[in-house]
Amino acid sequence: MVDANNPLNVGIVVFPDVEELDFVGPWEVFTMAAQLGAPLKAFTLAWPEKALRCAKGLRIEADYDFSDAPHADLVIVPGGKGTRTVIMDDAFIDTLRDYLAAAKWQASVCTGAALLGQTGFLDGKRATTNHAAMDWVRSMAVKAYFSADERYVRHGSVVTSGGVSAGIDMSLWFVGHLFGHDLAHETQRAMEYYPEPPYGTTR
Repeated sequence: MVDANNPLNVGIVVFPDVEELDFVGPWEVFTMAAQLGAPLKAFTLAWPEKALRCAKGLRIEADYDFSDAPHADLVIVPGGKGTRTVIMDDAFIDTLRDYLAAAKWQASVCTGAALLGQTGFLDGKRATTNHAAMDWVRSMAVKAYFSADERYVRHGSVVTSGGVSAGIDMSLWFVGHLFGHDLAHETQRAMEYYPEPPYGTTR
């Protein structure tokens, strides 16, 4: 049972050249929800080392690496240009597969879907990813069925989201699904997340 004494653990994976908003967006949602009373704990875990540089130059140090990370109930795998490198690292894919298998929920943002595909978690499932990287991700997750028209897609325990900012939408869905719509709405309001981009909402 998830409660204040047994919070839901949200593990957010990071790696060199990870896209910043892919993981910071979900981080903001889940930590805001926690401040508002959701019994959850969010943390970052890195490959191969805790200190790394992200795709746009931001330097971060993760809470854990895979050698000392606690169990996660929900694992979020972000994207970014670094996915093209880590997807070729068999040790990373094997380690990620085991970590995902121990979780109740597996999720991705943007090209993180390619990593879910390589670990086998998208086999036979509907999914989505960044529209600009759709062909490449499909080639890495050939047993999945991709939708280009949805911000996020749930298929069983796996939830995938489109490019960059779509991870915020997906994370708010998780908060509503796991902790109730009222808390999710309060989280969205606290973030003032009411997108009205100056150039419209079409691609």
